[in-house]
Amino acid sequence: MDKNTVTGFILIALVVIGFSWYSQPSREELEAMALQDSIAAVEKQKQEEAEKAKAAAVVAASPATPDSTSLFFAQRSGEEQEIVLENNKVRLTLSTLGGTIQNAEILGYKSRNHEGDVLLMTRKDAQMTFSLAGKQENIISSDLYFTPTEQTDSSVTMVAEQDGKCLAISYRLRPDSYMVDISLRTTGLDGFFAPNMKAMDISWTDRIMQQEKGADFENRYSSLTYMRKDKGVKKLSETSDETKSPEEALEWVAFKNQFFSAVLIASQDFTEAQLSSTQEADKKSGFLKTYEAQLKTFFDPTGSKPTELQMYLGPNDFHILKDHSKMTAYGSEADLDELVYLGWWIFRFINRWSILYIFDWLKHAGLPMGLVLFLLTVIVKVAVWPTQKKSYMSSAKMRVLKPKLDDLAKQYPNPDQAMQKQQAMMQLYSQYGVSPMGGCLPMLIQAPIWIALFNFIPNAIDLRGESFLWADDLSAYDDLIRWDSDLWLIGNHLSIFCLLFSATNLINTWISMRQQQNQFTGEQAQQMKMMQWMMYLMPLMFFFMFNGYSSGLSYYYFVSGLISILTMWYLRWSTDDKKLLAGLEAYREQHKNDPKKVSGLQARLEALQKMQQEQAKRR
Repeated sequence: MDKNTVTGFILIALVVIGFSWYSQPSREELEAMALQDSIAAVEKQKQEEAEKAKAAAVVAASPATPDSTSLFFAQRSGEEQEIVLENNKVRLTLSTLGGTIQNAEILGYKSRNHEGDVLLMTRKDAQMTFSLAGKQENIISSDLYFTPTEQTDSSVTMVAEQDGKCLAISYRLRPDSYMVDISLRTTGLDGFFAPNMKAMDISWTDRIMQQEKGADFENRYSSLTYMRKDKGVKKLSETSDETKSPEEALEWVAFKNQFFSAVLIASQDFTEAQLSSTQEADKKSGFLKTYEAQLKTFFDPTGSKPTELQMYLGPNDFHILKDHSKMTAYGSEADLDELVYLGWWIFRFINRWSILYIFDWLKHAGLPMGLVLFLLTVIVKVAVWPTQKKSYMSSAKMRVLKPKLDDLAKQYPNPDQAMQKQQAMMQLYSQYGVSPMGGCLPMLIQAPIWIALFNFIPNAIDLRGESFLWADDLSAYDDLIRWDSDLWLIGNHLSIFCLLFSATNLINTWISMRQQQNQFTGEQAQQMKMMQWMMYLMPLMFFFMFNGYSSGLSYYYFVSGLISILTMWYLRWSTDDKKLLAGLEAYREQHKNDPKKVSGLQARLEALQKMQQEQAKRR
């Protein structure tokens, strides 16, 4: 960075500081703004109090007991009962008050919050209500006491009936699956609804319980997700409050945790959806956020055709979700497997058609998950070995040509000769068959795999609860070293795998910087020295970023970094610089009479240099 550049930055900073000082409001303006805010606050308070008084008046004016002439009057009071449906995958508890699912327990997955299996929905935190708009009054399922009929271990029909008029909600838990079929039908209510009434309202809310050890990490992978008809999957923000009203019809809406989801599926589509996700204010409350979904779906007031829904209540396992997609009205195109986020399309492609197959192959061999991750890392490293070797050899060629580049730089000592020096260096590279960018392309090929695994490992439910060495759960951070109070940027623990990953990253950065020093001369070399300090800060940044991430991910990066160090050591040990230089000299001698062929980036650089030289001559 030269003197002019530094001076420019200083002047820009002075201008910004001066403008900020000049544009700040005066004392009188600040007092006026404060007064205005106070007035606005008082007005807002008065408005809120008026709304509360109005609501209280409405409540006071309403009758204490339901109108005896209203529909299903007899079903508006009674004694609540619980109905349990169960198979070998899930246990559901339904209530006769409201006729909906109150509790959903996922069998075979240990809960971190209590003894027993994972509770995906609880009566305290989740509510679902079906509403039908009549001409004079509405039918709201949460107001009614239903009578269970046709009950078996895995199915039941909830009935509200009076004077030949009936509302029936049927539930059937499919054998050996996480899917529940729901059917809603009315009988004898043709005249109760307006002729143009063709939709039923569904209100679904759930305060999402923290299921894993690291709340912040789990929150990053928990989102209200929805499938737009013929347009793919979208989701609300994982880390901030968001409300959205999709214009398209929806096939399903999912209240998703990191490893478990409750998915409401409409066989006849959802319309006029209003979706919201609100972050939990207290991070130590044991909850992550609150999801809300207001939906409309098909309803036949004549009762000839039922409203059909389904609920998937189970793990975010790619293969399980793919199999359950086939059970829906949309078939495989339901794409429930999209709930396992594998990254953008290119990263998802790598994970879907390579990483997932390798992982499943190793898993089905009965190996511990720590060994599965180790072997997965080794296989990936073997796959990218050719690109890594090519990148190293490109750097090695630059290294052995360094003395020649230094001699060339001495021929153009003046700063105004930088263009000529650069052109001469490009000419030298061309003569020896060396590309300055030869080491970049192989690294770019490796980057998508690196990012793909960054998305794959945190979403692999197979790692949940699996221990390895000192880590008791590879899907969460390892906290062998921990303390009571939270520290800024670190939290209340120290992840050993994250420390090891950061250490190997630092060593790899040092090796990379040593290689790049051999590729630059003169002023470029000085600039690289300044860049080195920024590069050395990256491992420190990674430590603060990954200290709360899953130990499985940090373990993978540690093993990957360690293999990279060993690989670079082997390549350096096995490379004979004298032999490599002799090969380059032989190439130069062999092609010295060939017509010069320049293409790609080098051709564009030379064309730019010539254009700048011509402009300088004109001036």
